[in-house]
Amino acid sequence: MFRAVSPSHTILGLPLLQLLLLLLLVQAVGRGLGRASPAGGPLEDVVIERYHIPRTCPREVQMGDFVRYHYNGTFEDGKKFDSSYDRSTLVAIVVGVGRLITGMDRGLMGMCVNERRRLIVPPHLGYGSIGVAGLIPPDATLYFDVVLLDVWNKADTVQVSTLLHPAHCPRMVQDSDFVRYHYNGTLLDGTAFDTSYSRGGTYDTYVGSGWLIKGMDQGLLGMCPGERRKIIIPPFLAYGEKGYGTVIPPQASLVFHVLLIDVHNPKDTVQLETLELPPGCVRRAVAGDFMRYHYNGSLMDGTLFDSSYSRNHTYNTYVGQGYIIPGMDQGLQGACMGERRRITIPPHLAYGENGTGDKIPGSAVLIFDVHVIDFHNPGDPVEIKILSPPPETCNETAKPGDFVRYHYNCSLLDGTRLFSSHDYGDPQEATLGANKVIEGLDTGLQGMCVGERRQLVVPPHLAHGESGARGVPGSAVLLFAVELVSREEGLPTGYLFVWHEDPPADLFEGLDLNKDGEVPLEEFSTFIKAQVSEGKGRLMPGQDPEKTIADMFQNQDRNQDGKITVEELKLKSDEDQERVHEEL
Repeated sequence: MFRAVSPSHTILGLPLLQLLLLLLLVQAVGRGLGRASPAGGPLEDVVIERYHIPRTCPREVQMGDFVRYHYNGTFEDGKKFDSSYDRSTLVAIVVGVGRLITGMDRGLMGMCVNERRRLIVPPHLGYGSIGVAGLIPPDATLYFDVVLLDVWNKADTVQVSTLLHPAHCPRMVQDSDFVRYHYNGTLLDGTAFDTSYSRGGTYDTYVGSGWLIKGMDQGLLGMCPGERRKIIIPPFLAYGEKGYGTVIPPQASLVFHVLLIDVHNPKDTVQLETLELPPGCVRRAVAGDFMRYHYNGSLMDGTLFDSSYSRNHTYNTYVGQGYIIPGMDQGLQGACMGERRRITIPPHLAYGENGTGDKIPGSAVLIFDVHVIDFHNPGDPVEIKILSPPPETCNETAKPGDFVRYHYNCSLLDGTRLFSSHDYGDPQEATLGANKVIEGLDTGLQGMCVGERRQLVVPPHLAHGESGARGVPGSAVLLFAVELVSREEGLPTGYLFVWHEDPPADLFEGLDLNKDGEVPLEEFSTFIKAQVSEGKGRLMPGQDPEKTIADMFQNQDRNQDGKITVEELKLKSDEDQERVHEEL
């Protein structure tokens, strides 16, 4: 695209002095005599042969128009007396105001751009009985081959034709906006003089600030991103009498086919459009939250430059902490979980004048269609919501150490189903406080009554963290629906078996079933199982009884010889007391 330049004054066509002389001669000669017509008489008017007519003719030459044309001038015998081609200079002149010979004035009327005509001009409409000394003899009939390349009028304005209008127009170009557009620039006859496409980048500039020719400033106003326009600019709103370099001649009308890529204003802020808002939004993202979201990123003309969906992975980041471009930092705040929103970010809040990589050009407006999957704050606790209370009065609730059985459904906050105990038929089993389940679920189960149903929202730092787990994405907030099926009171920490009442006075005698002074595993197991069966004691819930009894036996078999003696047998309470004395 060429910058605007100041106009200068030139006169094309015949030299001014010669032109005035010829006009005086024509006036003196009057109508004169013409060449014989095909019927034998003299020609009374110009003979016009239109031997090439363009398919479309948006405009015909009228009196007072300024035209640019090429011609060859010959006599009847074919001898050339003049040619604009030989001078490599178009004739540029106003028609119908006496600056041309009368025959040429008449012959150009009604002509279309790119039309070719053969004109036969009789002497009285040319140079009459006097001629032009040394150039055109008296009473000469003149033959002109003319091609019209341009036509305009001082009353013309910029002509704008919309070739394609996008279905959605978020904003239209105004004065002081910064625009990025592609264009093809031609003269009115179709001769190309410039194109942005050949440079592999858009033309980027401010509108209405003097950076462009006046006609382009006007022609871009009101355009929408993605719109295509044809803009015809008369020379006095383009490069005027001086032209531009070697590609735009003086007094040339210009035609631009423009595709607007995007538009913004340096005063623009981030624009938000809510596409879908889930019902029941109780929390909105704030600075400091960690968010997981999907997005499609495109330029203003719809060109896709990135998508998290193509990687099958959410984009995970802190909001409002400078980890992402400022516009996205602003655009994500205030969003709800599950919300879909469109975030339009001007370049000064995105990647600025330089852009980034090979997909985001400099000064590009970015549009992100975002789906917020979840967010949390590193200080978030487990959120507990009671869905239904227990069917009966509850006096005892689950606590650390208790063995519980529960059903659950686990999903992500966007509804993606992860796991369910119902898939396995039986409830899940766990001892609370024993690090057998994720911390957030353990916390959420505590305080529950049998038959109670709860909803738990577990932040990732109380679930599977940044790394995630099999089937669970990293940094994912988990949603549980849990129902406590049963609860067994747990044992004190470190105990595998407790008595419901005082143990037997002579415990070793009770264990030594065959009275041989030694207690093997078989006797030990038989005795413990009998105590449990009679309700005198209980084993740690949730464990394999055989393994628990074997562990108890191993603890008592101090020398690991496969049998317990009276000297080896000690209650855990006695061991704990001895340990206290040793520490004291």
